[in-house]
Amino acid sequence: MTNELYMQTKELMEEFYEKANLKAGNIVVVGCSTSEIIGSKIGTNSNPETAETVFRAIYDFTKENGLYLAAQCCEHLNRAIIIEKAAVPFAETVNVVPQPKAGGSFATRAYKHFESPVAVEEIKADAGIDIGLTLIGMHLKKVAVPLRLEHKMIGNALVTAARTRPKFIGGVRAVYNQELL
Repeated sequence: MTNELYMQTKELMEEFYEKANLKAGNIVVVGCSTSEIIGSKIGTNSNPETAETVFRAIYDFTKENGLYLAAQCCEHLNRAIIIEKAAVPFAETVNVVPQPKAGGSFATRAYKHFESPVAVEEIKADAGIDIGLTLIGMHLKKVAVPLRLEHKMIGNALVTAARTRPKFIGGVRAVYNQELL
């Protein structure tokens, strides 16, 4: 199952990268329920081995493509973010170290594998992947645009994804009103 999870995750990342139109330096937030991946209810069966496999596939891909990975913790840590300090050099950090049952196995893996990990309360990521309905939306820039992925599952967990785009300010009505002036 480990190889299969790695390959599912790698294929998902390749599709996500293309459809999200990511560029080097972008931040990708990932929320991951290992409980859901192995077929349990979110928050009930944190699995460090599953987290290692999925994290490794995502982290390898993000590093190869010059992206920053932001790992969302679970609700017990108020969905704090674990990220490389280089991605957020001026961010205000919080004092927390995630654990499998307090932060989640995926965020714990990120903290252990990043070169210089920090925890922050929030981030405004360029795109995101939600593995197992973890609700990453609070950490995306405005405006989030859902992505339709062919790869919709990792293990037993439903996967959703989004990219962001700059806000459109003014719109047709503003242009129309300007023409009247």
